[in-house]
Amino acid sequence: MATIEEQIKSLEEEIGKTQKNKATNAHIGKLKAKIAALKARKEKAQAHAKSSGGGHGFEVKKSGDASVSLVGFPSVGKSSLISQLTEVESEVGNFAFTTLTCIPGLMEHRGAKIQILDLPGLIKGAAEGKGRGREILNVIRGSDMVLYVVDPFQDSHFDILDKELWMSGMRLNQKIPQVYITRTDRGGIVVRSTVEQTNLTDEEIQGIIRSFGIVSATVTLRTDVTDDHIVDTLAGNRIYNRAVVVVNKIDLATEDDLEKTRAMLPPGWPVLEVSAKTGEGIKEMKDFIFDNLHFMSVYLKPQGQDADMVEPLIVKDTSTVRDVCVKLHRDFVRKFRYARVKGPSAKFDWQRVGLDHRLGDGDVLTVILRKS
Repeated sequence: MATIEEQIKSLEEEIGKTQKNKATNAHIGKLKAKIAALKARKEKAQAHAKSSGGGHGFEVKKSGDASVSLVGFPSVGKSSLISQLTEVESEVGNFAFTTLTCIPGLMEHRGAKIQILDLPGLIKGAAEGKGRGREILNVIRGSDMVLYVVDPFQDSHFDILDKELWMSGMRLNQKIPQVYITRTDRGGIVVRSTVEQTNLTDEEIQGIIRSFGIVSATVTLRTDVTDDHIVDTLAGNRIYNRAVVVVNKIDLATEDDLEKTRAMLPPGWPVLEVSAKTGEGIKEMKDFIFDNLHFMSVYLKPQGQDADMVEPLIVKDTSTVRDVCVKLHRDFVRKFRYARVKGPSAKFDWQRVGLDHRLGDGDVLTVILRKS
C-alpha cells in the first residue's frame, strides 16, 4: 500500500498534468481536497510522534507588541537588514545557511516594540521539510507580518518563496473567504449562497467536499468561491496575513535591474526598496512596518490619579482590556475586578467594562484590581 507521501505525490502529479480551465476546476478541486485530507492525517501522526518524545522544536519566544518575519533565500542581506532595523548582529558564514538559528531582534519605533525575526534562509522544498523548512515556516506562520527579502540580481526568488509559504498554508495579502462548512449528522451536503457563483456549480462544490471525506454538511457561501477557497476552509489551518516585498541592495542596482525585479512581483503588493549597506529607505521601512501592523494608543489612568496623556501604551488595534492587563503585569488578569473606559470605545464617559471589552484608539483606561 502506498504511503501518505506517495499518495500526495501521485495526486500532485495528476494536478500538474491536468490542463487548468473552467471545465477542470472541479476535478482539480477534488484532487486538492484529497491532498488536504492526506496532509491532515500526516500532521496528526507527526504531532502524535512529537508528543511521544520524537523530534525537537524550533521555537521562538514572542516578545514586544508584534512580530515580523524576514523571509528570503540565503545571501540576500537579511542579516544586514535586521542589523539596520534592530542593532542586532547575526552570526554569518560563507555557506548555505548563513543565519544558523532564528535570531530575534527588537525594533523600537514610535513607541512600539516590534520583534524582527531573522530566520535561516528558505530554500526550494522548505514546505516539504528540506533544510529545516517546516520548522522555519511554523515560526513565520506565527508572526504578524511577512517581509519577503529579495535582491535585484537573482531571478524568480519571489515566486519560489511565495510558493513555499503557500504550500505551508499561508495566504498573504488575501481576504479570508466567506465560506462556512458545518458538518451535520444526515441530509447530505446542502449548499446555500448569498451571491452568484461563477466558478463552481453546487454539484461541483459538493464533489470537492466529499473528496475531503465529508458526506453530510451545510455549506454557506458569502463570496464567489474558487476551488482553493473551499479546500482552504476544509483544511482549517490556513493563516491569512499581511506581506510586503523588500528589494535590498538598491545601492548596487541600475534602474533596469529594479524594473526587471518589479515586473516579477505580484501587482498590488507593497514594495519597499532599500539598501541595508547604506541605510537608504530604512526609515521609510520602519514607518511602513509600524503603520501596517495597525497599532493604536491607549492612555492609562491609575485609580485616583491623572491619566498619562504623554506616553500612551501602544497595542494592536484588536486589543481588549484583557490584552492590556496581560501586557501590564501577569497578575492583572487574576486580580481583575473591572475597568472604566473613556473614549471612542465607550458608550459614555467612564463606562464600566469587563476583560472582553474591545478598546479603541485614544481610549483612556483605568483598571481596578482586587486587593488580595
